[in-house]
Amino acid sequence: MSIEEFQELVWQKGNELFRPMPWREDTRPYYVLVSELMLQQTQVERVIPKFQEFIRSFPTIGDLASSSLEQVLQHWSGLGYNRRAKFLWESAKMVQHDFNGIFPETAEGLVRLPGVGKNTAGAIMAYSFNQPVVYIETNIRTVFFYHFFEHNEQVTDTELLAKATEMLDHEHPREWYWALMDYGSHLKRQGIGLNSKSAHYKRQAPLKGSVREVRGQIIKQLTQYDMYEQQLKVAVQADERFEKALSGLRSDGLVSTTGERLHLSR
Repeated sequence: MSIEEFQELVWQKGNELFRPMPWREDTRPYYVLVSELMLQQTQVERVIPKFQEFIRSFPTIGDLASSSLEQVLQHWSGLGYNRRAKFLWESAKMVQHDFNGIFPETAEGLVRLPGVGKNTAGAIMAYSFNQPVVYIETNIRTVFFYHFFEHNEQVTDTELLAKATEMLDHEHPREWYWALMDYGSHLKRQGIGLNSKSAHYKRQAPLKGSVREVRGQIIKQLTQYDMYEQQLKVAVQADERFEKALSGLRSDGLVSTTGERLHLSR
């Protein structure tokens, strides 16, 4: 398939499958950062109402930076992977204090933000600053696997980046990535995920029965009020996972103790 044929197909699919999202209606980097961290491991349908609620509570990155981690975790509750909330809060503080309230506009500056890797930085560059950068994400992988690597078993991101670079629309990168994302999401809904072709793919462990499940239960309880450890154990119906979950939350700086009471870090 030639560059022209592929681009024509992606634009056609993008127009047919376009999904409205609040961070597409307003592409300021703060909104894109919030959406990107929320979308890690979480479906768009679940993220949209949480994003809207979060932005109502923290309308600007300055509002987020001046809030407490406890407040952020309370509004993040239900999304899981609570370290993402801490990264977002720390990033807001860094933008305010290290960048004078102005988002960095280079990949080098963006990856300095906690929780922002090269792909999240690429997304912000493309969506907020409309820059023709190249980055790889699950939906994007799906599109390129489907059209260019059908018979390959293990495809590296280096190979994918080369193909994505070749096919990139340099004039309209923001809309190009929206089209790729929506087309990739459509393919996955048709059962054409193809993630197993990626040499870098790791299947997400089930939530049920995991330490991560207990971590989420602990955070949910502590969003309501501070608790003694024994109270917390009863509330989450603690089993052998409890100690590891609580220890991990403490190590991540998400849960602290004052006196004998546990609470979300402040």
